[in-house]
Amino acid sequence: MSDILRKILAVKREEVAAALILKPLTQIRDEAEAAARDLPARDFVGAIRRKIAAGKPAVIAEIKQASPSKGVLREDFQPAAIAADYAQQGAACLSVLTDRQFFQGAPEYLQQARDACDLPALRKDFLIDPYQVYESRAMGADAILLIVAALDLARMLDMEAIAEALGMAVLVEAHDAAETDLARQLRTPLIGINNRNLRTFEVSLATTLDQLDGLRSAASDKIVVTESGILTPGDVALMRAQGVQAFLVGEAFMRAASPGTALAHLFG
Repeated sequence: MSDILRKILAVKREEVAAALILKPLTQIRDEAEAAARDLPARDFVGAIRRKIAAGKPAVIAEIKQASPSKGVLREDFQPAAIAADYAQQGAACLSVLTDRQFFQGAPEYLQQARDACDLPALRKDFLIDPYQVYESRAMGADAILLIVAALDLARMLDMEAIAEALGMAVLVEAHDAAETDLARQLRTPLIGINNRNLRTFEVSLATTLDQLDGLRSAASDKIVVTESGILTPGDVALMRAQGVQAFLVGEAFMRAASPGTALAHLFG
């Protein structure tokens, strides 16, 4: 299998280098700080906690047009309409793909989705540099994703500190025990366990289940977010029975006529 993640990260390094030429770090930092002041971030963690406190699954509903493994998922792609649909059907938060080359996303999609409802929005992308954290707040993101497989601990802590200073939440994503141990060292309460191997894009729900004992014993304040591969009510029931109450789901909804209705059916 080809290492898809390595290819994606190589493109990200090129994107950051190009962005720095077009807009220097000082300029994007000023834009991010202005956005943080004039349009404060919505409470991403609070939205998840409120759903869980009410005894409901906390769903981070994803908006993405395509994926490297499945190709185009939705031809009629209208981020604002999808976001409004999710909000009406009980989603806690949004996750919006902004990667162009591999997922056919765009920053404008995050802005359109966020403007269409009152849900907090996560910028779903492959962040490797502090520049992208400032860029995320400047485009309106309420939270960012940090992927352990793509970053060392020092860089994650640095990027988390920048996000916190700008009022954004952080979802740190791990795939195995070693990555989960690193993820726990961040301050964020949100630890995502990606059931999809980012190097092969193979999916197994056992990935989340295998990490639960370690997380419970060592990090009782953490909220586990299971990501990828949640396709049926049985998958949801399996996770909830094991104490997992937060879910990041997108692909299961993107092919439906109404993504929000598909969300409601999946989560009952």
